[in-house]
Amino acid sequence: MPYIYGIGPSLAKKVIAQAKINPDTRVKDLSETELDRIREIVDKNYKVEGELRAEITQNIRRIKDIGTYRGTRHSKNLPVRGPRT
Repeated sequence: MPYIYGIGPSLAKKVIAQAKINPDTRVKDLSETELDRIREIVDKNYKVEGELRAEITQNIRRIKDIGTYRGTRHSKNLPVRGPRT
């Protein structure tokens, strides 16, 4: 599942635990009902793929419009966090 944008290793473990699936089971061995449970949990509770990307771009656009220091760094394609060297 970590190949899905917005789902990392720790979130994948949480979803598997919520779906009550054995974490050692391979994807090819999962049944359709188990896959449906995973899809349902992810769709209900988490933002992934396009929805998450859209939210991030909206946040960056908002910061740019406000004119904050971070927004100017984003617009100039400079590092926003960390050392400024």
